[in-house]
Formats: sequence, structure tokens, C-alpha cells
Amino acid sequence: MGLQTLATVTGEVADKVEVKTALISVFDKEGLKELGEFLAAQKVHVLSTGGTASKLREYGCTVQDVADYTGSPEILDGRVKTLHPKVHGGLLAARGNDKHEAEMGEHGIRKIDLVVVNLYPFRDAVAKGGDFAHCIENIDIGGPAMIRASAKNNAYVSIVSSPSQYKQLMDQMRENDGCTTLAFRKNLAAAAYALTSAYDSAVSQWMAEQVTEPPATKTVAFQVERPLKYGCNPHQLPAGLCSVNGGKLPFEVVSGTPGYINLLDAVNAWQLVYELAKATGKTAAASFKHVSPAGAAIGVPLSDAEVDVYEVKGKPLTPVATAYVRARNADPMCSFGDFVAVSHEVDVATASILKIEVSDGIIAPGFEPEALEILKAKKGGKFIVLQADNDFVFPDMEYRMVGGIGFMQKRNSKICDAECLKKIPTKLKELPEQAKLDMLLGMIAIKYTQSNSVGYSKDGMMIGVGAGQQSRVDCVKLAGRKLATWRLRFHPKVMGLKFKDGVKRQDRVNARVRYIEGDMEEAEYQQWVKNFDNAPEPLVAQEKSEFLAALSDITIASDAFFPFRDSIDHAQKLGVKYVTQPGGSNADEEVIKACDTYGMTMAFTDLRLFHH
Repeated sequence: MGLQTLATVTGEVADKVEVKTALISVFDKEGLKELGEFLAAQKVHVLSTGGTASKLREYGCTVQDVADYTGSPEILDGRVKTLHPKVHGGLLAARGNDKHEAEMGEHGIRKIDLVVVNLYPFRDAVAKGGDFAHCIENIDIGGPAMIRASAKNNAYVSIVSSPSQYKQLMDQMRENDGCTTLAFRKNLAAAAYALTSAYDSAVSQWMAEQVTEPPATKTVAFQVERPLKYGCNPHQLPAGLCSVNGGKLPFEVVSGTPGYINLLDAVNAWQLVYELAKATGKTAAASFKHVSPAGAAIGVPLSDAEVDVYEVKGKPLTPVATAYVRARNADPMCSFGDFVAVSHEVDVATASILKIEVSDGIIAPGFEPEALEILKAKKGGKFIVLQADNDFVFPDMEYRMVGGIGFMQKRNSKICDAECLKKIPTKLKELPEQAKLDMLLGMIAIKYTQSNSVGYSKDGMMIGVGAGQQSRVDCVKLAGRKLATWRLRFHPKVMGLKFKDGVKRQDRVNARVRYIEGDMEEAEYQQWVKNFDNAPEPLVAQEKSEFLAALSDITIASDAFFPFRDSIDHAQKLGVKYVTQPGGSNADEEVIKACDTYGMTMAFTDLRLFHH
């Protein structure tokens, strides 16, 4: 059996309680003038302390110092002001309870109908780098005690714990002849307990970092910043976007209404491009779908052939625009309806190209004014624009709940940089600068790809990403099919396809991919051929093989070790010359021999990059 709980204390509960006496002690004076003038007009008797009392007198309130009311002065440098039976008795008494009423009369305790309190700024003290003693001093004691007491006694007491609630309080009292309703008081109490819980959570987390034996209980406070239309699926309600532990969000919603999956894509894509830009010193972009990149790239100039294939001929191509074009064109079929991330300020050139693509939104650290207007007008104003905070510091610890089980882990903050590429066990050791860039690109891209994952890269862009497969060699093959499709878009037959006037951009993309794949049934073929005035000649298997045979200098990156040499055997068919993987398999020697056989250079990073 559990511990015996306390018996219920009964009293007379009325729906409406007139506010005759208020206890007000606030650190944050925002909105206090309007509230004070309102309470003065309502002729509410105010109990208060220190600077709050002085201000309220200026605003016309009848104010009695708490020290005068209790008969006890503030002591211990203000640490004890309101911790007194005459204060907490007035907050906790059950009205209409004969015993409570008698004790209140005996001890001269006044019924307190309204409490307005906010707390010492503990989080600010920590954020500003205060030492242990300074942070300790900014832990509020009296405030939370009054809030919790008032919230417990919500049958009679209204607890206003934030300046944002002042208007609600004043509206409530105007509408109810100076009274508050029970439903209103309960809502205030729920908000108050949420506040003290989050406050204690912040203190608990900070204290856990100061001791040698951190407590086993971990507390995380979520603050709903905006409701979401639904979660992963329409039936998953309610849903919301939350800040964590009183911190700010890593972005601002500038335009549009982001959904749950949009935001998962955005925050993962932003971390990818932020790290990629740091690692390479170049602009970076990513195209995300369902929490994995369809493409990612850095701002390496396009060749003439790429300009033609990616349909950007005659368009200004700044480094930012180039990175985006490369990211989008790794797998343009999968990028349909993507979420875009860019590491640098979005310029007009980038916005103008993005304008014509089917995309849900973008996250970037800034936008040129004209570029922002272009994007805000996209999709009739529904295109999502998020402005990332370049200075945001991602929390060191991550928490999640799945199926009623809580998980915690340290964030994967390991930076993929050139230091990761120094351990080369193969006979060939040479790593040209472009190969190093492609290796870093591959590592960082798969770091934010659902595992198992493997990716191919070349000339500053991912050209095939295999995500979420149970078998590593299946990742290699899946990504390889995407690589082959990307390369075959440069085949003269594909580049020479003559579409009818009016065929939409994405329809052209899809038609080229199906032409390359070439496995259409008759019914599909009859629809496909309507894109052309004349039926194109097929691209046969031999033509594909001959064209793909020219692939060279491809890099493959894996989020975990290759357990067998089969992945290397398959990769060599696609022109792979450079390999990056953690190493650590029992089959490492076998894999090294395979790389040596095919003339590949492989780096062991000693860094597994699973992502779930």
C-alpha cells in the first residue's frame, strides 16, 4: 500500500469571489501601472513589499506594507518578507470552515482574494554567467511559496503569476462586478503550477551541474509557443511547438504556418547546413523530406552541362543560389514539396529560383528585403519562412518520450572536420582538396539522415542518399540507384528530350526520371508519352551502362562501419574512389583489401553517426 493521503478540508465554495484584498509583490514591474490604477479604482486593499509597494502608492492604491500587517520586519537581507502565518493563513484558509474562520479571527488574519507575484530571474542570473553564490541568491523562495499556496486554494484565491495575465484579470473583474469566477481561478492555478514547476526544473537542472552526484530524476519544462494544426497525422491532436526550459526557439516564424513535420525537417536541415558551412568555409544548402536530406551541397560553381540539366540557364548564380540548385538537383523527384535550409543570407537570385519550385518552406539566418518579399508571396502567402538564430546554442542534452518511455542522451555535437580524415588504412593515401570537401559533405549529410544511411557525393553535392534501411548494402544500392539516375540526366538522349510547350517543370523532372528508369507498363507509358509531340526513342540498358562507366572520383560516406566487403564491391561499379566510414568492424581488413583492389582511398573516422 502507498502512503496515507491527507483528508479533505472543506469550506463553502462560491463561484464568484469579490476581490477586496490583494497581495502584490513583483520583480518584473511591466504592466504594473495599469493594474495598480485599476485596483485603486476598484478600491482594493493592497498588501505589498519594498519597491512594489512604493510604485503602487504612486498609482493611487491603498497600500499596507506586509511588515506592518504581520508585525514582523523584512529580515536576512530580504530573504524573509512574506513567509509568515498571517500571509499564508490568508492564502490557505478554507472560507466558511468554522475552525479556520475562528483561527483567522484569533490571529488577526485577513482573507486575501488576489495574489500578484512573479519570480526572481534565476535563468537570467545563470545565463549571464553568475557564480554559484549569485545564482543561489536569485532562487526565489517566498514567491513560489505564495504562488503554490494561492493556487492550492483556488476555490477562493486568484493567483496572477505573469504580467501577460493582467488584462485577463481586469476583464474578468469588469465583467463580474469586481469578482472572479471559479473557472477563471482554476485556470490561473493551473498556469501557476506550470510556472513553479518550470522554475524548479531550471533550478534543479542547474544544481545537478554543480554537484558530484547528480540526481536520477531529470526535469524538462516545455512551453507551448504556438499550437500546430496537428502532429505527424491529422488525427494526432493536440500538437504544439515548444521552447525548452525557458529558452528561446532557434528560429523565428516570419511567414506561413509551419506544421509538425515541416519543423522537424527545418531544425534538422538547419543543423546540417550550419555545420557544413563551418566545416567547409563555404555556403551550404539542404533539401529535406521526412527528416532526411534528399540533397545537400556547398556553393561550388556549376559546369555548363549542370546549368542546362538543372534548368538554370540565364539565371544569376550566386554562391547561395548555386548551393541551393545543387541541393535541389541531387534528387529532384524526392525534393518535390521539400523544406529548404541555407547557411547564409538568402539573396534575390536564390529566392527567384526557389520561387518556381514546389517547396513547403525555407530556414535561413537572414533574407535580403526583396528576397523575403518574393518568398512571402509564394504559395499565396502560405510558403513557410523561418529565420534561424545564428547565435543559438543547442542544449547539450536531448530528451524524448516514445511509448511511455523516456530517453535522454548527450547531443551529437561532434564536429566532422579534416581531423576526422587523417586515419587512412588503405595503400593509396592521397586525398585531393575536393575529395576532402566531398568526404566532409558526405559525413555531415548522413549525420542528419535516418539510419542506416549511406551517401554518395561529388563536386560539392550529394548525388545519392540511401536512408533508413536495415541492411547497409541496401543503403549502398538505394543511394546508388539515385546516383545513377542523377548521372543519366546528363545523357544526350535525356538532355535532348523535346517536351511539348506548357509541360510543367516538375512534370519534366518526373518524366526524365521515368524515361531513365524505363520500366513503364503500357498504361503508364501512354500517359507519359503525352508530354511529347513525338515519342522519344528508349534509353536502353547498354546505353546506360556505357554512360555510367565514365563515372569517376565519387565519394561514399557511411554512418557506421561496413560489416562486409559487398558494399565496396557495389560502390566500385559507380566510380567510387574515396571512402569515409567509422571503421571498427571485424571485417575491416577484408574491406581494406577490397578498397586496395579497386584503387580506392579510405579514411577511418572512428566516429559513428547513427541518427534516429
